Amino acid sequence: MTPPPPSFGLGRSRGRIAFDPALDDIGLAAARTALSQGRWTDTRDLLAATGDDWDRRGHRLAVLGEAPSTVAWAQDWQLAEPDSADAAALLACATAFRAVAGKAAPERAAELCRAAARLAPADPTPWLALQILARRTGTPDEQERAFDQVRARHRNHHHAHHLMTACLAERPGSDSDRLHHEVYEFAEWASADAPPGSPLAVLPLVAHTERHRVLARAGKEAADPAQSEFWRTWRARRGLAQAFDWWLEWDGRDHPRLFLDLNHLVHAQSVLGRTAEAAALFNRIGTHATREPWCHPDRDPSRAFLAARQEALGTGFS
Repeated sequence: MTPPPPSFGLGRSRGRIAFDPALDDIGLAAARTALSQGRWTDTRDLLAATGDDWDRRGHRLAVLGEAPSTVAWAQDWQLAEPDSADAAALLACATAFRAVAGKAAPERAAELCRAAARLAPADPTPWLALQILARRTGTPDEQERAFDQVRARHRNHHHAHHLMTACLAERPGSDSDRLHHEVYEFAEWASADAPPGSPLAVLPLVAHTERHRVLARAGKEAADPAQSEFWRTWRARRGLAQAFDWWLEWDGRDHPRLFLDLNHLVHAQSVLGRTAEAAALFNRIGTHATREPWCHPDRDPSRAFLAARQEALGTGFS
């Protein structure tokens, strides 16, 4: 019998929440628990059932790869099934996360990503792992090359576009013209190039959030977005309007990373004081909070989420 996934929800007594990257994917949470106990066959079955749903495959492999013990169990799986592209992709993702944390050599992680890519040439996920690695350890050219490889295999890859947005936002820009940074050009191009109804419509708002965080950490904007003039600009208003229009019109409510987009959307509504819209979104989100975009430079993300939720709903856990 598969053990239940770890508990997750609003912490009433401590005034905190647990951020679970599995979000609402119950099968993923169960497979992650089994994998932590060395039962990699559950992960094998989960990935086999995922097929070529590339956004879902990338989401699942990234969540599984973040767990500290995954490298060891992925190696066991690969020893048992050396020709398994799924085992190779899991090992690549897990080693990339270890390298980002400074616990594995980036060169070794990149080698495993390329080996996994050779086993499954159509799969964008090994290149997504390389992009995760390149964000923290690579050059701008390496970041862009990894993104291009992902996009060549899945044109509208959600995670890859969010990663590229973060990479660009972290690059230096002109202090004299903060609203025309290259990250905005990328986000607007990607959202315009995506098909109608794509969640990539949220990217311009994500770009604004990421850019504010970079400026705030550098002491160039108020750390609290509600106190920052950066969030009172035409770009902030336009990005929010575009993202909210997408939400009102979109009918694909089963995207594996939907709650990340909803957290970005409700965060912006809260910052701009739009409590009615925020309340509706908080009710839709429920317990599925995401660390981004609540990780302000000077505030615990759990408390930031709960404070905004309490302001919108009139109830909360503080």
